[in-house]
Amino acid sequence: MRLLVLGGTEFAGRAVVEAALGRGWDVTVFHRGRHASAPGTRVLNGDRTAPGGLGALAEGEWDAVVDTWSAAPRAVRDTARLLRGRVRRYVYVSSCSVYTWAPPAGYTEDAPVVEGADPDAGQTDYARDKRGAELAVLDAFGARDCVLVRAGLILGPYENVGRLPWWLTRIARGGPVLAPGPHELPLQYVDVRDLAEWILGAAERELSGPYNLMSPQGHTTMGALLEACVRATGSDAELRWTAPEVVLEAGIEPWTELPVWVPPGSDLHDALHAADVGAAVAAGLSCRPVEETVADTWSWLRSIGGTAPQRPDRARKGLDPEVEARVLAAAASGGPAAAGVPGTTP
Repeated sequence: MRLLVLGGTEFAGRAVVEAALGRGWDVTVFHRGRHASAPGTRVLNGDRTAPGGLGALAEGEWDAVVDTWSAAPRAVRDTARLLRGRVRRYVYVSSCSVYTWAPPAGYTEDAPVVEGADPDAGQTDYARDKRGAELAVLDAFGARDCVLVRAGLILGPYENVGRLPWWLTRIARGGPVLAPGPHELPLQYVDVRDLAEWILGAAERELSGPYNLMSPQGHTTMGALLEACVRATGSDAELRWTAPEVVLEAGIEPWTELPVWVPPGSDLHDALHAADVGAAVAAGLSCRPVEETVADTWSWLRSIGGTAPQRPDRARKGLDPEVEARVLAAAASGGPAAAGVPGTTP
């Protein structure tokens, strides 16, 4: 298979490139040259946001292209139009954010999508940008020759968003750790390498249409994730499980200040951790255990000196140590944070 990856040097794109090379595919990467390309790839440089920036893609044919773009939809529009007729299948890594907020638990690919998305638009907001890019791909390739990968939470090596790396770094530091409950809170995510393998399989089998792409509901729990972090880092961290209402009353922001976590029963939890992924599973999605994702991410993080790369267009994640200490102190003194929460010490 001849594969073109737009980007291909960071997180999801890099995982796709490495998986394709592992299959013996002929891989071309197109990017701005800000990061090193994987050995074994053919490199084309250009900036798809600049006038004439797609010049390096003016010639060439490929069996599939994988595009992870998440800014102005018109960049996807221009690329898709340029590649039309020279690429058999366009795989666009979109997001479950394209659904009208908030999709109910169990939502499928048929759920309503955001309104106001425009394939010709400049950058607006994440949801409309992703949906606008989907429309651009559909316009250029048609529904039969494209795959819309509506990913949810993505974790694993090379993460440049700051979610799992933050938890690993915090837990490696040791001591009492504010662990947002409940312990058995179900989580739904996809290891970036499982995402990559599914994408390549979809291209190979010539699938088409939208797919919710994350693990089946309840693939793991908040407890299993954080306990895996403790084991992987070998730290003396003590997870202090804290009731969701206490976390919220302390003004702590779910998802951002406590990455991955959102309170049970909320619209946010249903949208991020309760999608129906039956179509993707039927089409070959296989998800590795959380312990493997955590351990491999920690090994990668240590291999690069302990500090994960950070995308400049994503807000930094993590909880202020002073806020964490204050909430933990309230629990230790018998405050409401300790009430009825396993693992806390009133």
